[in-house]
Amino acid sequence: MAGRNKTHSGAKKRFKLTSKGKVSRHHACASHLLTKKNAKRRRKLRSSAIVAKSDEKNIKSLLGK
Repeated sequence: MAGRNKTHSGAKKRFKLTSKGKVSRHHACASHLLTKKNAKRRRKLRSSAIVAKSDEKNIKSLLGK
């Protein structure tokens, strides 16, 4: 009987799957040194983004999907 692979701990904290099966992520550069970034840039960094197609397969394997 084959064992199962464990979900990558770092990946499960950083990515989640949408209802359509795409992988969503948070923007980088949003945690510190925010005073030099203007309000429009900070507002856009708050929203989530979709992972690029080229990275999607690798991340899904880390998530065990």
